[in-house]
Amino acid sequence: MIKRKWDMFCESVNMSVSNIMGSKMRSLLTTLGIVIGVAAIIALMTVVQGAIDTMNEQFDAMGLGTLRVSVTGTAIKHGLSDEELDQILACEHVAGIAPSASATVTASSDSAWSDAILVSGNNDEYFRHNPDLLARGRAINVLDVEQSLRVCLVDGDAARTLFYGEDPLGQTLYLSGIEYTVVGIIDEEENASLFSQILVGGASDGTVYVPYTSAKKLLGTSSVSSLEVYVTDPDDTDAAIEEMEAVLDALFNYKENTYTIINMESMTDAMNLMTSMMMSLLVGIASIALVVGGIGIMNMMLVTVTERTVEIGLRKALGAEPGQIQIQFLIEAIVLSLLGGVLGVIVGLLVSLGICLNTDITFSLNTFAIGLGVSFSAAVGIIFGWAPARKASNLNPIDALRSM
Repeated sequence: MIKRKWDMFCESVNMSVSNIMGSKMRSLLTTLGIVIGVAAIIALMTVVQGAIDTMNEQFDAMGLGTLRVSVTGTAIKHGLSDEELDQILACEHVAGIAPSASATVTASSDSAWSDAILVSGNNDEYFRHNPDLLARGRAINVLDVEQSLRVCLVDGDAARTLFYGEDPLGQTLYLSGIEYTVVGIIDEEENASLFSQILVGGASDGTVYVPYTSAKKLLGTSSVSSLEVYVTDPDDTDAAIEEMEAVLDALFNYKENTYTIINMESMTDAMNLMTSMMMSLLVGIASIALVVGGIGIMNMMLVTVTERTVEIGLRKALGAEPGQIQIQFLIEAIVLSLLGGVLGVIVGLLVSLGICLNTDITFSLNTFAIGLGVSFSAAVGIIFGWAPARKASNLNPIDALRSM
């Protein structure tokens, strides 16, 4: 009994495939909606997931246990002095701090000039926690900071702008007319991190790193408005935030909205939540194409039932049961949908690979997206193929044979 049912099922599959292959162009056009829908789902989910992975890698590279403090201040007090920075450093769960001061200035060398160079003032602690920033030469050290020495490091853009075709190491440049000596070169890939671009906006002609004490003199300020804080242990992050809030609240007389503490871990969680919501929205929009494709399959199957009325009547007259007729047409709809699903997966992967290769997004095979696309296509075949299959199984064999 089981073998007989299996043989009948295999025969139904063979007949469905033969009918599909018998009208290749119509079948291909019918599955086009499914192909587009599945390809859109695969491409969107793969690219968005790749973007999420790339951003998470950059956030992880900046290290857990690192806090970023941005001070807006009040009308009277705009930033933090060195003595106030020492109060933050004295917190029990703070291992180190890296104050920063930045602005766009005019820069020149013996052979070039620019009015769009970003000066970034940092200390030795910053380079100690970001060792990959340095490509050649040396980083800023404690002596540079304590004595406000006029030394600097340049990134690739600044080197090309001010020392095109030359090795900038050891050469002299002028920032707002003040002489500085280049002692190091910044790694271009590390310098192009997402977070640094968000914070400082980046300068079109490059960035020059100087001791933050020297930057304060260059910019004519005695305080800093931003700093990185390194926690003794990532597990102590919450405790460090509470200690810093107590210090900063006292410094700004407990006024609200005078500073912001950014926790990289919480920022990553918030970004993952936003990207997940965006992915769900995009998949929902892409699924509309699958519905359209399903309607196309239903339309084709209804036309097929009409065209094959005589065949259905003959099969019923020879003893075919309604269930067998229904299964055959349902299988035909599912095969069409799966065919569109497989083609959609291939197209979607090729599109997402092309997008990732032309951007800085990491490409990875998203098995969940592939499974979702194929499952959707199979579900579309069942849902939209059921009505035509039901219509075919309910045909009266006498009425069908009359149309001969």
